[in-house]
Amino acid sequence: MKVAFLGLGIMGRPMAVNLVKAGNEVVVWNRTPGKIVAGASVAATPAEAAKYAEVVWLCVADTKAVEQVLFADEGVASVLRPGMIVVDSSTIAPSATCGFAERIAAKGAQFVDAPVTGSKAGAESGQLVFIVGGAEDAVQRLQPLFSAMGKKVIHIGKTGLGESAKLGMNLMAAMMFEAFAEALTLIRKLGVPAEKWWELIQSAAVRSPLIDGKAPKVFERNFAPNFPLYLMHKDVKLILQAARESGAKLPALEKVEEVYQLTSKEQQGLDYSATIAVLEKLAGL
Repeated sequence: MKVAFLGLGIMGRPMAVNLVKAGNEVVVWNRTPGKIVAGASVAATPAEAAKYAEVVWLCVADTKAVEQVLFADEGVASVLRPGMIVVDSSTIAPSATCGFAERIAAKGAQFVDAPVTGSKAGAESGQLVFIVGGAEDAVQRLQPLFSAMGKKVIHIGKTGLGESAKLGMNLMAAMMFEAFAEALTLIRKLGVPAEKWWELIQSAAVRSPLIDGKAPKVFERNFAPNFPLYLMHKDVKLILQAARESGAKLPALEKVEEVYQLTSKEQQGLDYSATIAVLEKLAGL
Protein backbone atom coordinates (compact mmCIF):
# COMPACT_ATOMS: atom_id res chain seq x y z
CA MET A 1 0.00 0.00 0.00
CA LYS A 2 1.02 3.61 -0.45
CA VAL A 3 1.50 4.97 3.07
CA ALA A 4 2.47 8.40 4.39
CA PHE A 5 3.94 8.04 7.88
CA LEU A 6 4.10 11.26 9.86
CA GLY A 7 6.18 11.40 13.05
CA LEU A 8 9.48 9.56 13.51
CA GLY A 9 9.89 9.60 17.27
CA ILE A 10 10.56 6.77 19.72
CA MET A 11 7.54 4.83 18.46
CA GLY A 12 6.97 6.23 14.98
CA ARG A 13 10.30 5.51 13.38
CA PRO A 14 10.38 1.75 14.12
CA MET A 15 6.73 1.51 13.04
CA ALA A 16 7.63 3.09 9.70
CA VAL A 17 10.63 0.77 9.38
CA ASN A 18 8.36 -2.26 9.74
CA LEU A 19 5.96 -0.93 7.12
CA VAL A 20 8.86 -0.66 4.67
CA LYS A 21 10.05 -4.17 5.55
CA ALA A 22 6.57 -5.49 4.76
CA GLY A 23 6.84 -4.14 1.20
CA ASN A 24 4.74 -1.00 1.45
CA GLU A 25 5.58 2.17 -0.48
CA VAL A 26 6.27 4.59 2.37
CA VAL A 27 6.85 8.34 2.42
CA VAL A 28 7.89 9.79 5.78
CA TRP A 29 7.81 13.23 7.37
CA ASN A 30 9.08 14.44 10.72
CA ARG A 31 8.72 17.86 12.31
CA THR A 32 12.47 17.98 13.03
CA PRO A 33 14.33 17.37 9.75
CA GLY A 34 17.12 14.83 9.48
CA LYS A 35 15.37 11.61 10.51
CA ILE A 36 15.16 9.01 7.77
CA VAL A 37 13.90 5.46 7.26
CA ALA A 38 15.85 3.22 4.92
CA GLY A 39 13.74 2.40 1.87
CA ALA A 40 11.30 5.27 2.44
CA SER A 41 11.07 8.60 0.66
CA VAL A 42 11.27 11.82 2.68
CA ALA A 43 8.77 14.66 2.31
CA ALA A 44 9.20 18.28 3.32
CA THR A 45 5.62 18.74 4.57
CA PRO A 46 2.70 16.54 5.72
CA ALA A 47 0.79 17.54 2.58
CA GLU A 48 3.66 16.45 0.33
CA ALA A 49 3.91 13.11 2.15
CA ALA A 50 0.16 12.47 1.89
CA LYS A 51 -0.41 13.66 -1.68
CA TYR A 52 -0.43 10.22 -3.32
CA ALA A 53 -1.05 8.05 -0.27
CA GLU A 54 -3.87 5.59 0.30
CA VAL A 55 -3.30 5.69 4.05
CA VAL A 56 -1.88 8.51 6.18
CA TRP A 57 -0.53 7.29 9.53
CA LEU A 58 0.27 9.71 12.38
CA CYS A 59 2.34 9.11 15.49
CA VAL A 60 3.08 12.50 17.07
CA ALA A 61 3.38 13.96 20.53
CA ASP A 62 0.01 15.40 21.52
CA THR A 63 -3.40 16.73 20.52
CA LYS A 64 -2.04 20.06 19.29
CA ALA A 65 0.55 18.32 17.10
CA VAL A 66 -2.12 16.11 15.51
CA GLU A 67 -4.26 19.14 14.72
CA GLN A 68 -1.32 20.98 13.13
CA VAL A 69 -0.24 17.99 11.04
CA LEU A 70 -3.78 17.52 9.78
CA PHE A 71 -5.10 21.05 9.37
CA ALA A 72 -2.24 23.56 9.10
CA ASP A 73 -1.61 25.25 5.74
CA GLU A 74 0.67 22.43 4.58
CA GLY A 75 -1.34 19.81 6.46
CA VAL A 76 -2.84 16.51 5.35
CA ALA A 77 -6.38 17.87 4.94
CA SER A 78 -5.29 20.04 2.02
CA VAL A 79 -4.63 16.95 -0.13
CA LEU A 80 -7.25 14.50 1.15
CA ARG A 81 -9.24 12.56 -1.45
CA PRO A 82 -12.37 10.44 -1.05
CA GLY A 83 -11.46 6.90 -0.03
CA MET A 84 -8.29 7.79 1.87
CA ILE A 85 -7.88 6.68 5.49
CA VAL A 86 -6.18 8.73 8.18
CA VAL A 87 -4.93 6.68 11.14
CA ASP A 88 -3.76 8.29 14.37
CA SER A 89 -1.55 6.26 16.70
CA SER A 90 -0.85 9.26 18.93
CA THR A 91 -2.41 9.29 22.39
CA ILE A 92 -4.67 12.34 22.45
CA ALA A 93 -7.98 13.57 23.86
CA PRO A 94 -10.94 11.41 22.75
CA SER A 95 -13.12 14.51 22.33
CA ALA A 96 -10.55 16.03 19.98
CA THR A 97 -10.34 12.76 18.06
CA CYS A 98 -14.07 12.86 17.35
CA GLY A 99 -13.79 16.47 16.17
CA PHE A 100 -10.89 15.64 13.86
CA ALA A 101 -12.81 12.67 12.44
CA GLU A 102 -15.74 14.91 11.51
CA ARG A 103 -13.46 17.32 9.68
CA ILE A 104 -11.75 14.46 7.83
CA ALA A 105 -15.12 12.93 6.90
CA ALA A 106 -16.13 16.25 5.35
CA LYS A 107 -13.32 15.64 2.82
CA GLY A 108 -14.68 12.19 1.96
CA ALA A 109 -11.95 10.33 3.89
CA GLN A 110 -12.15 8.11 6.98
CA PHE A 111 -10.48 8.58 10.34
CA VAL A 112 -9.36 5.73 12.61
CA ASP A 113 -7.88 6.21 16.07
CA ALA A 114 -5.35 3.46 16.76
CA PRO A 115 -3.15 4.21 19.79
CA VAL A 116 -0.78 1.43 20.75
CA THR A 117 0.66 -0.42 23.70
CA GLY A 118 3.99 -2.22 23.74
CA SER A 119 6.38 0.72 24.14
CA LYS A 120 9.65 1.07 22.25
CA ALA A 121 10.53 -2.63 22.32
CA GLY A 122 7.17 -3.60 20.84
CA ALA A 123 7.48 -0.99 18.09
CA GLU A 124 10.94 -2.24 17.13
CA SER A 125 9.96 -5.92 17.10
CA GLY A 126 6.62 -5.45 15.36
CA GLN A 127 4.76 -6.71 18.44
CA LEU A 128 2.52 -3.73 19.20
CA VAL A 129 -1.11 -4.06 20.24
CA PHE A 130 -3.39 -1.60 18.42
CA ILE A 131 -6.38 -0.21 20.35
CA VAL A 132 -8.74 0.84 17.60
CA GLY A 133 -11.78 3.06 17.15
CA GLY A 134 -13.44 3.54 13.78
CA ALA A 135 -15.63 2.04 11.07
CA GLU A 136 -15.37 -1.71 10.50
CA ASP A 137 -14.67 -1.39 6.77
CA ALA A 138 -11.74 0.96 7.37
CA VAL A 139 -10.30 -1.29 10.07
CA GLN A 140 -10.48 -4.26 7.72
CA ARG A 141 -8.67 -2.37 4.95
CA LEU A 142 -5.89 -1.56 7.42
CA GLN A 143 -5.27 -5.16 8.52
CA PRO A 144 -2.13 -5.69 6.36
CA LEU A 145 -0.57 -2.58 7.90
CA PHE A 146 -1.56 -3.53 11.43
CA SER A 147 0.01 -6.96 10.82
CA ALA A 148 3.27 -5.38 9.67
CA MET A 149 3.63 -3.40 12.89
CA GLY A 150 1.82 -5.39 15.56
CA LYS A 151 0.73 -8.70 16.97
CA LYS A 152 -2.89 -7.88 17.82
CA VAL A 153 -5.69 -5.48 16.92
CA ILE A 154 -8.48 -4.85 19.44
CA HIS A 155 -11.33 -3.02 17.70
CA ILE A 156 -13.02 -1.29 20.62
CA GLY A 157 -15.85 0.32 18.62
CA LYS A 158 -16.68 3.68 17.09
CA THR A 159 -14.29 6.58 16.55
CA GLY A 160 -12.80 7.89 19.80
CA LEU A 161 -13.19 4.68 21.77
CA GLY A 162 -9.65 3.55 20.92
CA GLU A 163 -8.27 6.68 22.56
CA SER A 164 -10.68 6.31 25.48
CA ALA A 165 -9.60 2.72 26.13
CA LYS A 166 -5.92 3.69 25.90
CA LEU A 167 -6.39 6.41 28.52
CA GLY A 168 -8.02 3.90 30.86
CA MET A 169 -5.06 1.56 30.45
CA ASN A 170 -2.52 4.33 31.03
CA LEU A 171 -4.41 5.40 34.14
CA MET A 172 -3.75 1.91 35.51
CA ALA A 173 -0.08 2.03 34.48
CA ALA A 174 0.51 5.35 36.25
CA MET A 175 -1.30 4.19 39.39
CA MET A 176 0.39 0.77 39.49
CA PHE A 177 3.86 2.24 39.25
CA GLU A 178 3.02 4.86 41.85
CA ALA A 179 1.90 2.10 44.23
CA PHE A 180 5.18 0.26 43.68
CA ALA A 181 7.25 3.42 44.10
CA GLU A 182 5.50 4.46 47.31
CA ALA A 183 5.75 0.95 48.75
CA LEU A 184 9.46 0.71 47.92
CA THR A 185 10.10 4.11 49.47
CA LEU A 186 8.25 3.12 52.65
CA ILE A 187 9.95 -0.24 53.17
CA ARG A 188 13.36 1.32 52.68
CA LYS A 189 12.54 3.94 55.33
CA LEU A 190 11.46 1.12 57.64
CA GLY A 191 14.72 -0.76 57.11
CA VAL A 192 13.47 -3.64 54.95
CA PRO A 193 16.12 -4.88 52.46
CA ALA A 194 14.82 -4.06 49.00
CA GLU A 195 15.97 -7.38 47.54
CA LYS A 196 14.11 -9.37 50.21
CA TRP A 197 10.98 -7.30 49.71
CA TRP A 198 11.19 -7.86 45.95
CA GLU A 199 11.42 -11.60 46.57
CA LEU A 200 8.19 -11.32 48.54
CA ILE A 201 6.44 -9.37 45.76
CA GLN A 202 7.45 -12.01 43.23
CA SER A 203 5.64 -14.63 45.33
CA ALA A 204 2.51 -12.60 46.12
CA ALA A 205 -0.81 -11.78 44.44
CA VAL A 206 0.29 -8.17 43.87
CA ARG A 207 2.90 -9.23 41.31
CA SER A 208 2.41 -7.40 37.98
CA PRO A 209 4.02 -7.80 34.54
CA LEU A 210 4.31 -4.01 34.35
CA ILE A 211 6.24 -3.83 37.60
CA ASP A 212 8.29 -6.91 36.65
CA GLY A 213 9.57 -4.83 33.73
CA LYS A 214 10.13 -1.59 35.66
CA ALA A 215 11.55 -2.80 38.99
CA PRO A 216 14.92 -4.20 37.83
CA LYS A 217 15.74 -0.92 36.09
CA VAL A 218 14.67 1.06 39.18
CA PHE A 219 17.00 -1.06 41.33
CA GLU A 220 19.80 -0.41 38.81
CA ARG A 221 18.92 3.32 38.72
CA ASN A 222 18.53 2.96 34.96
CA PHE A 223 15.90 5.45 33.82
CA ALA A 224 16.60 5.39 30.08
CA PRO A 225 13.29 6.25 28.39
CA ASN A 226 11.09 3.35 27.37
CA PHE A 227 8.00 5.48 27.98
CA PRO A 228 9.25 9.04 28.61
CA LEU A 229 8.05 10.77 31.74
CA TYR A 230 6.86 13.85 29.85
CA LEU A 231 4.59 11.68 27.70
CA MET A 232 3.11 9.85 30.69
CA HIS A 233 2.51 13.21 32.38
CA LYS A 234 0.77 14.38 29.20
CA ASP A 235 -1.42 11.27 29.30
CA VAL A 236 -2.25 11.75 32.99
CA LYS A 237 -3.45 15.26 32.19
CA LEU A 238 -5.48 13.91 29.23
CA ILE A 239 -7.11 11.35 31.54
CA LEU A 240 -8.06 14.05 34.04
CA GLN A 241 -9.41 16.18 31.18
CA ALA A 242 -11.54 13.27 29.95
CA ALA A 243 -12.78 12.72 33.50
CA ARG A 244 -13.86 16.34 33.80
CA GLU A 245 -15.61 16.23 30.41
CA SER A 246 -17.47 13.03 31.27
CA GLY A 247 -18.29 13.84 34.89
CA ALA A 248 -16.09 11.10 36.38
CA LYS A 249 -14.10 11.69 39.57
CA LEU A 250 -10.51 10.39 39.86
CA PRO A 251 -9.21 11.54 43.26
CA ALA A 252 -6.30 9.09 43.42
CA LEU A 253 -4.99 10.07 39.99
CA GLU A 254 -5.24 13.73 40.95
CA LYS A 255 -2.74 13.03 43.73
CA VAL A 256 -0.45 11.10 41.37
CA GLU A 257 -0.46 14.08 39.01
CA GLU A 258 0.95 16.18 41.85
CA VAL A 259 3.98 13.86 41.93
CA TYR A 260 4.49 14.44 38.20
CA GLN A 261 4.28 18.18 38.73
CA LEU A 262 7.15 17.93 41.23
CA THR A 263 9.52 16.26 38.79
CA SER A 264 12.40 18.43 37.67
CA LYS A 265 13.04 19.54 34.10
CA GLU A 266 16.11 17.29 34.06
CA GLN A 267 13.91 14.23 34.68
CA GLN A 268 11.39 14.92 31.93
CA GLY A 269 13.33 13.07 29.24
CA LEU A 270 13.79 10.00 31.44
CA ASP A 271 11.41 7.06 31.77
CA TYR A 272 8.31 7.75 33.85
CA SER A 273 9.70 5.38 36.48
CA ALA A 274 12.03 8.26 37.40
CA THR A 275 9.11 9.74 39.36
CA ILE A 276 10.32 7.56 42.24
CA ALA A 277 13.10 10.12 42.77
CA VAL A 278 10.47 12.63 43.90
CA LEU A 279 9.24 10.26 46.60
CA GLU A 280 12.79 9.44 47.69
CA LYS A 281 13.63 13.12 48.00
CA LEU A 282 10.48 13.82 50.05
CA ALA A 283 11.37 10.86 52.30
CA GLY A 284 14.95 12.00 52.78
CA LEU A 285 16.43 8.95 51.08
